[in-house]
Amino acid sequence: MKEKRAIALFSGGLDSILACRLMAEQGVDVRAVTFVSPFFGYDLLARQAEHCREIKQKYGINLTLVEISAAYMTMLRNPPHGYGKHFNPCLDCKIFMMTRAREMMAELEASFIISGEVVGQRPMSQRRDALRVVERESGCEGILLRPLCAQRLEPTSPELTGLVDRQRLAGLSGRSRAGQMAMAARFGFDDYPTPAGGCILTDPIVSKRIKAYYDEHERVSAADMRLLMVGRQFKLPMGGWLVIGRKEAENNILEGLRQVGDRCLMLKDRPGPTGILRYLKEPAELVTAAALIARYGKKGSDGRPQPGVVLCQGDEETVEIEVGERDIKETKGLLA
Repeated sequence: MKEKRAIALFSGGLDSILACRLMAEQGVDVRAVTFVSPFFGYDLLARQAEHCREIKQKYGINLTLVEISAAYMTMLRNPPHGYGKHFNPCLDCKIFMMTRAREMMAELEASFIISGEVVGQRPMSQRRDALRVVERESGCEGILLRPLCAQRLEPTSPELTGLVDRQRLAGLSGRSRAGQMAMAARFGFDDYPTPAGGCILTDPIVSKRIKAYYDEHERVSAADMRLLMVGRQFKLPMGGWLVIGRKEAENNILEGLRQVGDRCLMLKDRPGPTGILRYLKEPAELVTAAALIARYGKKGSDGRPQPGVVLCQGDEETVEIEVGERDIKETKGLLA
């Protein structure tokens, strides 16, 4: 085991960047890890090598992405410490990630873990008592060092054994960012992310969709979770699930989220949305889905939805569905 090596939980925000830099300043070999799931960071997987290279070039941090989707989605169904204001299990999320980091220590030959948490910065997961709960329940007591607020907490093993000089660590607390900004200036960079909620489970609208899905389904998948986060959502009368893009960017995202068995729908003869139809149970429901595509397509000169032809592309063939005015009218009761 490398005595001066640590695993860092790396969110990509300023706090985690500074925690890594403080440790590197003391000669610690920092191996940063970003955990990703459908709810945070998942899009980074498509450009993993590029993203890790950018972090290395900008901040001198060695980064690895680790997908935790399956286990995380299981935890989300029944988090022991409950949810926050929405469907966000903030405390159990921290425990989950710290546990995973501890399990990686032997593989990476690390002797302790660091994070960018600041005591008092977040009301649910960064209270002093909550920080202790995370340490205890993740099995990280004594080996979890929080460099940005270390001087306000009890000394950890790497501090007590002299691996880390406690006097060179920070004593930040509360919600002010002044200390972090001053520290960033000392390290010589000002190109860093602004604070923002990066977890979709804190979003008041999307989190309701996710909770409803959990309530209605015994099994969940990363593919379904990602589809829940885009566009207008329709549960069709016979069980099909239709998602319609609201703008071009969402149309492009939906095309990328298509899975085997899905149908991709779009208007043949005029501009309109892309739709993904998943879990089709009855062929007749294709007409309903096509009518919804027409309903949200380019309107006529009178401002009303126009009939037309909708292309429905399956895994092996594309069919054309003729949509009439009556078909469109019958979708009025279906609300996104």
